[in-house]
Amino acid sequence: MKLPGNMQAMMAQAQKMQQRLQEDIAAIRVEASAGGGMVTVKMDGMKKCLGIKIDPEAAGDAEMLQDMIMAAYNEAYKKAEDQAAAKTSGMLGGMGLPPGLF
Repeated sequence: MKLPGNMQAMMAQAQKMQQRLQEDIAAIRVEASAGGGMVTVKMDGMKKCLGIKIDPEAAGDAEMLQDMIMAAYNEAYKKAEDQAAAKTSGMLGGMGLPPGLF
């Protein structure tokens, strides 16, 4: 089924915007730490862990270290989510869609 010219152009524009949005989200880099900086987690916008830095002093207590890693990871995840949501809402806001649609 062929769409009217204007509709085809709108669909093509939406696909380009979606691709750009995915690229922008993938480029996000966040960092979060726990335990006063004893554990730091780096994450991208796709919520992929890019690295973990652990202060050697934190290695003595395994249970505390586990808690700090989990806290830093969860905070990095939240930061990545927030930045991705901001990019998404910013891009969709320019399309003139009704509020609450996405």
